[in-house]
Amino acid sequence: MVYESNSGLPPPQELESFLPPDEKKEKIVSTKYNLTKEAKDAEAGDYDPFAERKLDNPTSNNDTLTHLLKASLGTGILAMPKAFSSAGIISGIFFTILVAVVCTHCSYILIKCAHVLYKKSRKTTMSFPEVGEAALNNGPEPLRKWANTFRIFILVSLFITYFGTCSVYTVIIAKNIMPVVYHYAPNVQESLGIRVFIILLLLPLIFMVWIRNLKYLAPVSMVANFFMAIGLGITFYFLVGTEKLSFDKVVAIQPIQYWPEFFSLTIFAIEAIGVVMPLENAMRTPRSMLGLCGVLNKGMSGVTFVYILLGFLGYLRYGDKVEDSITLNLIPGPDDPKIYLVLAQIVQVGIAVAVYCTFGLQFFVCVEIFWNCIKDKFTARPDLADYIMRTLLTTACVLLAVAVPTIGPLMGVIGAFCFSILGLIAPAFIEVVTFWDIGFGPGKYIIWKNVLVLIFGLFALIFGTKDAIITIIKTYGN
Repeated sequence: MVYESNSGLPPPQELESFLPPDEKKEKIVSTKYNLTKEAKDAEAGDYDPFAERKLDNPTSNNDTLTHLLKASLGTGILAMPKAFSSAGIISGIFFTILVAVVCTHCSYILIKCAHVLYKKSRKTTMSFPEVGEAALNNGPEPLRKWANTFRIFILVSLFITYFGTCSVYTVIIAKNIMPVVYHYAPNVQESLGIRVFIILLLLPLIFMVWIRNLKYLAPVSMVANFFMAIGLGITFYFLVGTEKLSFDKVVAIQPIQYWPEFFSLTIFAIEAIGVVMPLENAMRTPRSMLGLCGVLNKGMSGVTFVYILLGFLGYLRYGDKVEDSITLNLIPGPDDPKIYLVLAQIVQVGIAVAVYCTFGLQFFVCVEIFWNCIKDKFTARPDLADYIMRTLLTTACVLLAVAVPTIGPLMGVIGAFCFSILGLIAPAFIEVVTFWDIGFGPGKYIIWKNVLVLIFGLFALIFGTKDAIITIIKTYGN
């Protein structure tokens, strides 16, 4: 596990679930790796951060590719049919590719800047916040005093992002359990609404968050992967094997006023900015992460294909009736075979279990960030303070879900506001600052490229957030 040098924080993502604790330790062969051209140009000298990097369990390119797929194929995929309904069946394909290209490029330039900053800072690994801090520390003189502030800003943004994501997880668990309970106990429908189901999840979620050792959370994540695979497999069967697909109930291109919701949901689903630096930090050959056919581009290409496939088929199957999470559409009618009901309930229970098992790892980011801010004040009984903090944070997360028990708009706010800042705007800013003394390329293309990324990020930030908040107000205003 790679930690931040300044604050002791772990990499901000569920990377630990991708690296099994029983993985055989490999003997490290110190090999001289070539830096990217930008890193060579950044500073002359013999310091090679990749040769200096010492890891107990370095990951291969295939391992890293597998971990990247696990990180990117999360619960956001369940909202892709809903996203397609906001863009249109045809434009949804092209817009998904656009979002994937921009998000992947921003992850790419973050790693590229890290390779430059490793040599400037004489470090072998960095987390996302450290890359931001190092960029300003080595950037223009007026910006250097803001380096630590920028690091804290990224940390706070990560906290807000994953806190909100865990609230979405809570709603997803409740909404998938609810139809199953209603089927076997129809008398409780009037007394047990969605908010009651969310509140009932508080105690199980607290117990999950009380697991402090990541070694014990890793097997839980493997259980989550198993149930998620089963749920998605049966979901694809429902989409293509239970009814003839028809283009009659879908729209090719939706009006532009519906597009912000698409971009918000898709950015939430595809964005993987929090995992790329931990993955790169753990690689045996970090240089392989980049390149046209590098690990990052290969992984995100596969992820994009799966997201397009589920979004396309889900919208084609259910049209405008598609729910915020595609699993909520799987409830069969009274005339359908009983096996459909059994399969639908397996999907809903499986997804609920998978998301519950993932909650602890996702919430670990929030716990570590918050604990590092307050631990110096609780030196007398740190273990008790830690458990109390975990309990209060989990309670606040559940209360947020109770206040906004709708998956789509809550995903939209997180995707538009949080991931737009972290995944799009911040990497573009970091690249400009990193290359200020190296050069911006022919015609200063780096400047113009990042201006386009900034415009795209601001579009998603402003209009996506506005659209999601308006939806929340309309839904719960009364």
